[in-house]
Amino acid sequence: MQKFFLLLCLLWAPALLAATVSSPDARIEFEISAAQGGAQYQVTFNGATVIAPSRLGLTFAELATLGEGLTLGEVKIQHKHEPWEQPWGEQRYIENRYQQLTASFLNGDEQEVFTLEVRVFNDGLGFRYHVPELIGGPVSLIDELTQFVLPDAHRTDAWWIPAREWNRYEYLYDKTTADAMHLVHTPVTLRQANGVHLSIHEAALVDYAAMSLKQERTGVLKADLGPWSDGVLVKTSLPMTTPWRTIQIADSASGLLNSALSLNLNEPNKLGDVTWVEPGKYVGIWWGMHINKNTWGSGPTHGATTSEAKRYIDFAEAHGFDGVLIEGWNIGWDGDWFSNGEVFSFTEAYPDFDIKAVASYARERGVRLIGHHETSGNVTNYEAQMEDAFTLYESVGVTQVKTGYVADGGDIVRHTPEGFKRHEWHDGQYMVNHYLRNVRLAAQHKISINTHEPIKDTGLRRTYPNWISREGARGQEFNAWGSPPNPPNHIPTLAFTRLLAGPMDFTPGIVDMTFNGLDGWNRPQTTVAKQLASYVVIYSPIQMTADLPENYQQHPLALEFIESVVTDWEQSVALAGEVGEFVVQARQERDGKRWFVGGMTNENSRSLALPPSFLSDDQEYTLTLYRDAPATDWRTNPAELVKESFTVTRGSSLKINMVASGGFAAILTPQWTGK
Repeated sequence: MQKFFLLLCLLWAPALLAATVSSPDARIEFEISAAQGGAQYQVTFNGATVIAPSRLGLTFAELATLGEGLTLGEVKIQHKHEPWEQPWGEQRYIENRYQQLTASFLNGDEQEVFTLEVRVFNDGLGFRYHVPELIGGPVSLIDELTQFVLPDAHRTDAWWIPAREWNRYEYLYDKTTADAMHLVHTPVTLRQANGVHLSIHEAALVDYAAMSLKQERTGVLKADLGPWSDGVLVKTSLPMTTPWRTIQIADSASGLLNSALSLNLNEPNKLGDVTWVEPGKYVGIWWGMHINKNTWGSGPTHGATTSEAKRYIDFAEAHGFDGVLIEGWNIGWDGDWFSNGEVFSFTEAYPDFDIKAVASYARERGVRLIGHHETSGNVTNYEAQMEDAFTLYESVGVTQVKTGYVADGGDIVRHTPEGFKRHEWHDGQYMVNHYLRNVRLAAQHKISINTHEPIKDTGLRRTYPNWISREGARGQEFNAWGSPPNPPNHIPTLAFTRLLAGPMDFTPGIVDMTFNGLDGWNRPQTTVAKQLASYVVIYSPIQMTADLPENYQQHPLALEFIESVVTDWEQSVALAGEVGEFVVQARQERDGKRWFVGGMTNENSRSLALPPSFLSDDQEYTLTLYRDAPATDWRTNPAELVKESFTVTRGSSLKINMVASGGFAAILTPQWTGK
């Protein structure tokens, strides 16, 4: 499958002032220069400027600023085509075609101080720095000068969440003009006045601090890295390579969806055979704690008991679910578990939970037990036990673990070798390295990791395919106790923001909206049909069937679709959408012929005409549609669901009506196999 075509063109001019490289379709152009001695770049799309001249450079405490007093040295341009196959994913075969520019920047002594590597694809671009061994020994990065200068920021729409705040990434997205942003997380999504959409992010975040964007003056967004507790941004040595700074570019909002830009900028799989990494759907002892039916801690309503675990395993077996997640089984949950991360044990169970017996019971029924490690942000305590914890899980057949790092931003606990207690950010270099260390160690035990309270996704699932999903945004639990709960526009916004980074373990599938009363403040502000649509719209190779087993018994139609939907895809096609308004996704099951379609809207009802142009043109399909009833209302009647079936072809015209905060989910099954 690995094809490689290389065309090398070497350009050299002693007084070269600028160089350009274009996407394969020539729509995107990236230009670098050393105008007035400062390294800078700019980007155009269809001839219009999308990133105005923007600064490049790095500052180390031990060196003069790398970005000033420079000239442009040797420039190489290459064309590459390196398609590859994902072991699991939203798209099985990835088209990886780009033009690459590599340019060296020289100081006044003609010494190379850094090389900029640029790759331009049809859907966007990435660039990163390579710094040679200018000096020996450790160095401290104290500033990254990279800018993203937006033309007409006051006329550019932006969807963003604040960075370096207490609740990590778990904020509702604001929509403002770009000039109103201050310090924001990436990916940040932008819509320029001409309708062009951008998403600024990063890829291959390894041994570095995560990048936020700080608006220094109107329209000037600058890289702002998560610091260590002593203020240093990155502690390293030379030579070094930074993560990629990425910009997705599209004509429309739906054009941003299903991009492989971030994946293509990561290294290939380093784990070898990963057939043990298994996508699937799971249930779990989880939602009951969020709605106060159960507790994580021990006592009369303890959720993680042997008997309760067996009940969930029986439900999973009866309805074809792959796994059962059990939270609260291990010592440490009693009292203020949010603040007592020092006392968590990752190998010692509460007396009412027998992990070996539960694992054996699950194994006999073809169900996998999904492990759980909550650290409460005390990473030193967790790292001291990680090897033993994974060894225990491997011994009982656990192949997936959900990890958690519940702690306020900037309050990760690290103990130094000298015994001093320090507090770090979730997105600083210390935690970037910890998360990856956790994933690598898990791989040695053939365990996949689903990280909650994570570092943001930057495509490392390509390199480490056992990093199977993560959270990193406001999930379903905020509908149980958040203030406010997630509003109707939340998932239609996530689709074009957080989900551009990669899979999210959102935990969809709530069918009982009455746990706080229909007029209660805290409950999902959706219809059940929209919950079903989430299984297609929100990509994750592991999807939770999040509600209580007994609630699904009362909603058999919803359970029917959840049982049917898959989590691993041959291909994905974005059909329509606008940021925060609505979104429609179609996905074809891997190694199969069926297509699944999910669509949802915000607080506005809407009708859509959807030609199923993704279907094969020589087949008829049975379309099974699960949709809101005319009387469905997310406030007063959220659960009413209609199922209907009819025959469609590629040439059919489908009209779908969605009520406010509603949606639909559909299965298209070929009526015959075709040729």
